[in-house]
Amino acid sequence: MIFPQVSDILDIGIVILDRDLKVFTWNRWMERHSGIAAERIIGQPLFDFFPELDNPRFLRSCRCVVGLGNLYFFSQKLHHYLFPFKPVSTLDKRFPFMQQSCNMGPIRDENGAIAYICITVRDVTDIAVYEQRLIEMNMKDGLTGIYNRRFLNTRLREEINRTRRYRNALSLLMFDLDHFKVVNDTYGHLFGDYILQAVTALIGSLIRSTDVLARYGGEEFCCILPETDMNQAAVIAERCRRTVEANLFHSQGIAVHITISMGVAQVVDEIDTPEKLIDQADQALYAAKKGGRNRVVLSGASEVTPVAAD
Repeated sequence: MIFPQVSDILDIGIVILDRDLKVFTWNRWMERHSGIAAERIIGQPLFDFFPELDNPRFLRSCRCVVGLGNLYFFSQKLHHYLFPFKPVSTLDKRFPFMQQSCNMGPIRDENGAIAYICITVRDVTDIAVYEQRLIEMNMKDGLTGIYNRRFLNTRLREEINRTRRYRNALSLLMFDLDHFKVVNDTYGHLFGDYILQAVTALIGSLIRSTDVLARYGGEEFCCILPETDMNQAAVIAERCRRTVEANLFHSQGIAVHITISMGVAQVVDEIDTPEKLIDQADQALYAAKKGGRNRVVLSGASEVTPVAAD
C-alpha cells in the first residue's frame, strides 16, 4: 500500500516486470510520459506496447537479472533511451526522444528468490543538451556557426590518415572574401558579421554533408573535400565562386555584391600532412588574389586560369 504512493510521487519512472516480462507496476511518471494508463498496461506483456524493446540486448539483460541477479545500467551516452518518449522541453530540437538514464535490477520475494525485474527511468535530456552545447562550443565558430580552426586541424589530420591508408583522394579549398576590410570600413562591423554568416551559409548549402566547412581565421575559410581529387574540387570551388558572385547580400537597408578568391590543393605523396596541405592551398589562394581576385587557382598551376563549372 505504501510503495505505490511513494513510487507515484517520485520524479523518475518505475516499471516492475514479472518473470514473464509482463508489467506488474507502472507508476504515474511512466503514465504521464508514455500516455499509457497503468490499468491498461498492468498484466500485459511489455513488448505489446513497446515492440522495439524486443531486441537481443534488452532480452539478454532481463535474463541475466532474473537468472543471476545482476544489475544493469543503460547509459544515455551509449543507448540514448529505452522508452521512446517525447522530450518534455520543445525548445531544443536536437533530440527527437527523451534522453534517459536507466537502471535494471532484481526484486526478491520473502524466500530470497528473484520474482521481479525493476527498471528505473530518469529524464536526462537537459543534461544531454547542455553537454552537446559544450561540445559544439568547443568545435564551432561562435559567429558563423561552422566548425572552428581547432576542429579543422583535428579532422584534416584524420582525413589525411584515412587517405593514406585507403589511397583515396582528398582535397582542400581555402578561400577568403575579397576586399572585406572595405566592407567593414564602409558599412560597419555588424554588417561585416552578417556578410560572413551569409557567405558561409551559402557555401554550406553548396557542398556535401560529408564535406567540412570551417573558419580558418578572420575572413579566411577552409573546406575539406573527402574522396575528391583536384579536378573535382576545382569544379566545386568554381561553383561556389560563381554562386557567391551572383548573389546580392542585403541587410539593414544595405545591399552589396561580394566575391571570393579560392585556392585548391590535393593530398599527394609530397603533401601528406595538414600543415603542408594548408600551406599549398594558402599559396594557391595568394596566387588567386595576386592574379586579380574573384577566381579559383589550383595548387601548382603555372598561371591563373578560370575553372569551368559543370
